[in-house]
Amino acid sequence: MHEQALMRDLMTRILGIAESEGATAVTKVSVRLGALSHFTPEHFQEHFRDSSQGTIAEGALVEAVLEESTTEPNAQGVMLESVELEEPD
Repeated sequence: MHEQALMRDLMTRILGIAESEGATAVTKVSVRLGALSHFTPEHFQEHFRDSSQGTIAEGALVEAVLEESTTEPNAQGVMLESVELEEPD
């Protein structure tokens, strides 16, 4: 359940950024995974693929880095680092 809530919140943020910029597609997403987030980079990519189906983020390249420190303030979360967009010509 924790993973689903994190993905739902993250997708809302990503799609909100894309919409506010008038993007036609999300081409790349970079995130930092907290050490206690219950994600590995591979596991996160699977969840992203599922969560992005049918959205303009579907097919985006995902760069996920797992943090090692369990004492960081965001150790249980997923931090959005950057979103690369395709904008209309």
